[in-house]
Amino acid sequence: MRFRYILWNLLGLGLPPIIAIVTIPQLLKLIGTERFGFLSLAWGLIGYAGALDLGIGRATTQRISTMRAGVDGYLVPDVLATAVRITLVAGGCGMLLIVLATYGGAYRFVSSESVPALELKLSMLLLALALPMQAVAATYRGVNEAYLNFKGISILRIILGVANFGAPFLVALYTDKIHWLVATLVLSRALALVFYRRLAQTCILREGHIERGKYSKQMTRSLLHFGGWFTVSSVISPFLVQADRFFVGVLVSASAVTFYVIPYEITVKSLLFVGAITTVAFPVITNLIHSAPHQAESTFRLWLTRVAFFMFVVLAVLMYVMPDLLRLWVGDYVDDTSVKVGRILCIGVFFNAMGSMYFSLCHAYGKTKLTAMLHLVELPIFVATLYIFIGYYGVVGAALAWVLRVTLDTLALILMIRIIKRKSRIDDA
Repeated sequence: MRFRYILWNLLGLGLPPIIAIVTIPQLLKLIGTERFGFLSLAWGLIGYAGALDLGIGRATTQRISTMRAGVDGYLVPDVLATAVRITLVAGGCGMLLIVLATYGGAYRFVSSESVPALELKLSMLLLALALPMQAVAATYRGVNEAYLNFKGISILRIILGVANFGAPFLVALYTDKIHWLVATLVLSRALALVFYRRLAQTCILREGHIERGKYSKQMTRSLLHFGGWFTVSSVISPFLVQADRFFVGVLVSASAVTFYVIPYEITVKSLLFVGAITTVAFPVITNLIHSAPHQAESTFRLWLTRVAFFMFVVLAVLMYVMPDLLRLWVGDYVDDTSVKVGRILCIGVFFNAMGSMYFSLCHAYGKTKLTAMLHLVELPIFVATLYIFIGYYGVVGAALAWVLRVTLDTLALILMIRIIKRKSRIDDA
């Protein structure tokens, strides 16, 4: 794997949090902890919208990667046209569900003391618009990854990250109304879709293919065959990642979300290094598994060792400086509970980093069914654990439940990879 691909990914994933570090303390002062809690939930819901691509973005990356060097490269535009059709329909269904939930009064489930119901209702309707845009954008991003256009993706991610945190801050200078803050998130997703599409079309034209393809039922079956089980993971996995903050909001308060999200964002952002590697590793190792299996295994072990060492050092330092770091960043908006939450999450982040590597390897082998089944088993256990732990320990309980989940998840993924490799050796023999 080329370092420049990883470096571009790291820049794209790493610079937006710097914007967050600068803007979030000021944003807290401008809108208060409760409104910031609702804004955090909006960020989480938009992040969850990525699940609505039904795994087609991942399937598109895999499919186009295998086609580029083959005789069926001329079908690449058809893959894109088909993938866009699928994700547009899926995103539209998601938008409809959010609209129905809004008019059904879903926004009342999160307790609020000072935010009017009308603001929350308008915010949910605006978020509904973002869902299809986010889903289709994931498909176009998958095309760029297949062509290893990590530079273009990273530049766009940087711009989107600036808008994600900077735009609400600029709006908050004039108003603290939640729906106006959320409107900036929707607008940034619309612009991201436009530019992801432009980058994808440029990659396709550069290969000498036609710009527009046509929808294909056969291609639909092919994409859904790969992405079918990944669909399950893509729906459940973001919920597993974001559920803790929603449970804190429902079982404790919107203000409590702030005390949980601040240390969560600090610790989880250390996974950016891992994300930069796994994004490149997926198309690279997928190819090596079929062309040079021994090289695929050695490449994975090399990067797994590097990730483990780097994350251990970073998280150990982070645990030590957590009190000073939190107070330096947001001052009185956190307390000793937030420090405890941050330190607990550091333990889980280390295991999550290892799990991310094995998760990517599992998909490189094409075993999306195994990860989907794992998430199906995890979901009810995690929900029950969150409910019980938050009931006893508040926001600290949410952190403990999250750490327990990611630790067991990683151990299960390691076991899966061992089974896959053993079965592969038996089949080869």
